[in-house]
Amino acid sequence: MKGNQIQEGSLPVEGGRVWYRLTGKDKPGIPLLTVHGGPGAAHDYLEPLEALADERPVIFYDQLDCGNSERPDRPELWTVERYVEELRQVRSALGLERVFLLGQSWGVVPAVEYALKRRGEGVAGLVLSGPLLSSSRWAADQKTYIAELPVELRTAIEKAEASGDFAAEEYGQAAMEYCRRHVCRLNEWPECMDRTFAKLNARLYQYMWGPSEFTVRGTLKDYDCVDRLGEINVPVLFTCGEFDEAAPDTVRFFQRRTPGSELRVFEEASHEHHLEKPEKYLAAVRDFLNRK
Repeated sequence: MKGNQIQEGSLPVEGGRVWYRLTGKDKPGIPLLTVHGGPGAAHDYLEPLEALADERPVIFYDQLDCGNSERPDRPELWTVERYVEELRQVRSALGLERVFLLGQSWGVVPAVEYALKRRGEGVAGLVLSGPLLSSSRWAADQKTYIAELPVELRTAIEKAEASGDFAAEEYGQAAMEYCRRHVCRLNEWPECMDRTFAKLNARLYQYMWGPSEFTVRGTLKDYDCVDRLGEINVPVLFTCGEFDEAAPDTVRFFQRRTPGSELRVFEEASHEHHLEKPEKYLAAVRDFLNRK
C-alpha cells in the first residue's frame, strides 16, 4: 500500500517457519493480526483488509504447511492446540503487546481459543467473520443448504458421501454450485481468492476438515466451543453474509452466547463477504476497531 511501511519475512514456530507481512508499521493504532481460514488455505484472500493499514499495523501470516510458509507435512502438527501456540509465537516474535485478532472461517478457532486460553490478556478485541465455532452446527446448516440444490446435484452429493468416492465429476459440479451460492457469490472471483485456492494444501484440509466444505470427516468434526463463549472477556464483532456457510441464525446464536458482542449480517453476500461487500465490511470493521 502506497505510503505505508511494509515488513516481510519469516518467523520460527513449533515445527518450522511461517511467512508474515506487516503493513503500516509506522501507524499509531492498535495492530490487527489476521488469522486465515482453511484449514490449509493461505492469507491471500484476506489482502483487502490491508486497507485498514492507513490507521494501524495490519499483519498477515500463513499458518505452517500453508501458503508461503514452510511445509514440513507432519500431520502430528495439525492440531488446534499447535495452531493456537503458533498464533502466540507469531504475536510474541513481532512484539505485539496489545492486538486485535481477526479470524475468518477456520481462523476463528485459533483466534477464539487463544483469547480464551490467555483470558484476553493483551487482546483488545476479536473480529470473527464467517465463524466456525461448532462443527456439528456447521454441518447441519450445510445439510439445509444442500436440500435447496437441484435434485441431480443433491443426488451426486448423497452418492459420493455413501460410497466415499469424491472424485466423480458430478460431485465436483455439485460442490462448485454450492460454492457459488455459499462461499463466494461474485460472478468472477477476485485474483486474491484464486491465489488462495491455487495454494490450498488439500492434504491438510482433508485431514482436519474433510473432502468438501459440507462433508465434515476430519479431526475437527467434533470441535465445539459454544459452551465457552460466555468466558470471552473482550469486545467481539461477529460478521457473516446472508447466504454464508456460517448461517446467520447460527451466528446470531453465537452472538447471543457472547456477552456484549455485536453482529453484522451483509445482504446478498456469503462466506467471503469481505470480498463481496468490501466497502461495507471494511467500514464495519474499522468502526469496531476505532471504538475499542
